[in-house]
Amino acid sequence: MLVGAAGLSASAQRLNDKIVNRPYADMRRFHLGFSVGVHVQDITFVHNGLITDQGEQWFMEQPSFSPGFCVNGLMDLRLGPLLNLRFTPGMYFGNRDITMRDYLTGATERQNLKSALIVLPVDLKFSGWRMRNARPYVTAGVMPTFNVTKQNGDFLRTKPTDFFLTAGMGCDFYLPYFKFIPEVKFCFGLTDVIDHKRPDLEDEPGMMKITQSLKRAVSRMVVLTFYFE
Repeated sequence: MLVGAAGLSASAQRLNDKIVNRPYADMRRFHLGFSVGVHVQDITFVHNGLITDQGEQWFMEQPSFSPGFCVNGLMDLRLGPLLNLRFTPGMYFGNRDITMRDYLTGATERQNLKSALIVLPVDLKFSGWRMRNARPYVTAGVMPTFNVTKQNGDFLRTKPTDFFLTAGMGCDFYLPYFKFIPEVKFCFGLTDVIDHKRPDLEDEPGMMKITQSLKRAVSRMVVLTFYFE
């Protein structure tokens, strides 16, 4: 009897292993969902070597990373068996701790560069074939952003708009009632994000020298997102 019970248990386990959740989910033309996640923001500075009248030469860097929070909606359009078009508008909240150092005297300044970004990512999603209840994929796309944070009187001020190229990877996991989708995305900024026109600092030459020392700066982001579809 024990042998028979063990055989029935093994057969039931093999049958359970073959259960496919939501077998027709990917056949739908249009999908909706949402996501929550975390991200880190980086900024790369290009300096122009300016030496001020006081003999100062300032350089900027971001020595550490702070995690930020993001939330997005999801609209997914099926273009073919392995190809989808996704639009995921949302908000990214983050900050970057910037250290400014005078190379010649050793003086330092610091600024916490906060951002609240409205993001409008558009991606092509290239999926592999489904394997039971999992389906890996990669993405490529673009992401315009709009910074709605008020910035006045700081050493550095960023422009309100930026534009990113993005590439990512993830996996659809098919659960009984929804799809759970973890994804990692890498975002590469294309534009100079530093606002070089600073009328708010016309009376603060000691602060304006920081912006004057920069040729350009570009943003980078790494985003870990969890979609529910």
